[in-house]
Amino acid sequence: MTKRKDITPSPEAETKTQGSAAEAEVATSTGIPRRAFMTGTAATVTAAAVLPNLRMARAAETGPVKIGHIEDLSGNLAVYGVQKYHAALLAVKEINEGKTLKGGPVGSGGLGSMAKFAAAPPVMGNGDKDLKYVSDGGAMTGAGMAFVEDEDVLVDSGDSGLLGREVELIAPDGQSNNNIWQQLTRRLILEDKVDCLVAGFTSAEREAIRPIVDQHKQLYIYTNQYEGGVADSNTFCTGAIVEQQVIPVVDYMIQKFGPRVYTIAADYNFGQLTAAWTKAFAPLVGGEIIEEEFVPLSVSDFTTSIARIQAAKPDWVFTLLVGSNQSNYYPQAAAAGLEYPMASTVNMAQGYEHRRFAPPSLNRMYNCVNYIEEIPTVRNRAFVKRWYEMFPDDPYIGQMAQNTYFSIHLYALAARLAGTTDQETVKKALESGLTIEAPEGAVFLEPSTHHCSHYIRLATADANHNVSFVREWPSIQPWWLQRVGVNLVKHKEYKQYIPDEDPFFTMFAK
Repeated sequence: MTKRKDITPSPEAETKTQGSAAEAEVATSTGIPRRAFMTGTAATVTAAAVLPNLRMARAAETGPVKIGHIEDLSGNLAVYGVQKYHAALLAVKEINEGKTLKGGPVGSGGLGSMAKFAAAPPVMGNGDKDLKYVSDGGAMTGAGMAFVEDEDVLVDSGDSGLLGREVELIAPDGQSNNNIWQQLTRRLILEDKVDCLVAGFTSAEREAIRPIVDQHKQLYIYTNQYEGGVADSNTFCTGAIVEQQVIPVVDYMIQKFGPRVYTIAADYNFGQLTAAWTKAFAPLVGGEIIEEEFVPLSVSDFTTSIARIQAAKPDWVFTLLVGSNQSNYYPQAAAAGLEYPMASTVNMAQGYEHRRFAPPSLNRMYNCVNYIEEIPTVRNRAFVKRWYEMFPDDPYIGQMAQNTYFSIHLYALAARLAGTTDQETVKKALESGLTIEAPEGAVFLEPSTHHCSHYIRLATADANHNVSFVREWPSIQPWWLQRVGVNLVKHKEYKQYIPDEDPFFTMFAK
């Protein structure tokens, strides 16, 4: 079931389906019941062995399981918010129909032995929703270690909804307004009494509601790619972060195009902190930031910025621009003849600028992404097919949409493991070392920092906006918070760390 509750009236979409399969129970060798929460995975692990302190008996809970979901369905950020709302609808529909993504304390992905592969990466065409190959990479002439993944990852859950209860999505419109986000968060927690809150595109939205989340100890999942550093006992960050995006793409761009970097970024905490990370890391690989420019979210005319970049003559441009207004930079830069290579942690994968704007606006754009619709794997093609069967008029499936989709399935996995929707118990289950098989690949939720390891691909667009993958990393861990001593399993915290708090980086950034 899905509810849309808004401060101002808006169109409503409801999904109300419920599976009928009974929850599977198996017995351990000692005769103690255990829940078959890993139906369809390669291994079954007893929840009691992994989480000895959890209450495994089903809680006497009735009524729907309520997932609160705030995104921007109108305003400057709606280009992202509508995708994320649709992702939530799809995940809830699947859960209520008795489906789940594979996963558990032991994931089903793994390293394979020697295998053959094409010498070149595949190139995906810019066609509409068809994922056609421009080039499949050629004959299987290479040989080496290959990463093996299950292709069929959506399986029967053995559950009717979640713990035998229907899942209800309560999804108001944040309207691209932080004040409204705060009002909606209070309402979802205090009036709707949601079991889990999944919300937030910009870091400003996240930071606007996180004090409210912490005040009420609300289980909160933030699904966006972001600048990193949030160490919060109530918050689980499932998107890619600096270690997984900025560091590999900056290293690649400096090696390929040169050391002189011009950074143009959105003028709020995401842009400022990501730029700070870039400034701190670039010298470690021989780069230098020759100029930084921070642009308000309301700006859509980049004439002055383009002139400044032309005058600076960088080797490449790092664009950290967000929202419908700022995405106008790309066609304007192309029209002005600006041909410098570009890198980003945002573009293509989030705002699908390579689909929205005519070629060659995104020519030579590089982004290390955990998801992009063009990933040419069997599991992703199956996900894309399921998506467009439900939302045939959608223009694209972005990175944040995929993150929202697998995150709701991850919550369901944790609740089944816990045997309850009690929020503190589910938080412990989320801290048990869970892997979930997402469309991108295997995702591991690292317990001590509440962040995820991701399958990272370096994607690039050519002059015709075809997408290819230059490099792949089957798993990059979120290591920086561990480096500064964060362990949320042992020590509760509620703050965001910034690069200035790590002397190793700051000594290079001066």
